[in-house]
Amino acid sequence: MTETRNLSQTFMERALEAAEAAAVRGEVPVGAVIVDPATGDILASAGNRTEELSDPTAHAEMLAIRDAARLVGAPRLVGCDLYVTLEPCPMCAGAVSFARIRRLYFGASDPKGGGVEHGARVFDHPTCHHRPEIYGGIDEARAGALLREFFAERR
Repeated sequence: MTETRNLSQTFMERALEAAEAAAVRGEVPVGAVIVDPATGDILASAGNRTEELSDPTAHAEMLAIRDAARLVGAPRLVGCDLYVTLEPCPMCAGAVSFARIRRLYFGASDPKGGGVEHGARVFDHPTCHHRPEIYGGIDEARAGALLREFFAERR
């Protein structure tokens, strides 16, 4: 269990680095990493790029899923894990389901825009295609502080 926790921290650290890079670019600081747990390889890492790309779907999770799917040459990422610094929104939760992500690890909860534990609760719907295992609160304090600092600077 300790080894799993250490790996979760390592991968969440990489997601937080992607979130910090997004903040530097003026994007909402959310980062995501997709991991093949069988090898421990990071398949994709991304931070939000909605402003840069003028694309409302360019959330960190969506970009990481797209990159990982391209890398493996398949639309499904069966057996892969997603680490993201913020609870995914309903759009991203839907993509997680369609991609067949094995486990979803997230940092801060998102009571306003979340789609996993809040709001739409995408995985709780009977029509949901696939429900990943969900682990919230991974490095939650740091992920939440990064978001609070980002928005405080803009007010």
